[in-house]
Amino acid sequence: MVALSRRRILSLFALALAAQAISPSLLGAEARWRAATDDELKSLLPARAPVQQERIETEMRTASGITDGRGHFVAGVVLITAGYSADGKYSHFFLTQVALRVGNFALDPGSYVVGWQHIEDGLEVKFYEAATGRPVGTVAAGLNPAITRVESFRIWLPADRSVMQIGRFSFPYRIGDVP
Repeated sequence: MVALSRRRILSLFALALAAQAISPSLLGAEARWRAATDDELKSLLPARAPVQQERIETEMRTASGITDGRGHFVAGVVLITAGYSADGKYSHFFLTQVALRVGNFALDPGSYVVGWQHIEDGLEVKFYEAATGRPVGTVAAGLNPAITRVESFRIWLPADRSVMQIGRFSFPYRIGDVP
């Protein structure tokens, strides 16, 4: 076995330190995101979501979310809207702590409600500000053959699929302030 010179050992050590110090932003935002745990989702998402003047119950077993491990989350949960004025208009409560691009519109960090309607070949998904009900944007969700499991709501990791799923349908999203 060939003995390594002291200089070569120091060079390898410096290279290893440099590799650890590479910013996740240089690797891509997708590299650092992971699925949020059930406990994280329970502490983040409200049991009763503030939707305009109402507080609508959420179905925590349907919660889905992702985190960058640095205190930023993107998460959502199904609303139980029966008996509320939101019945038929909103189906999900959605929270983002980072800027997102959903389809062709931007979402600033904040709370939103989501509603959807069946259209010919998928869903028309609408985002509204949770506090005011003001429309923010609309995106088409198509049938995604790569997704075989039906979910009430799921946010896929950006490194895996970079889509949000409602039922069998999905629509794209991107993390970051994308023009």
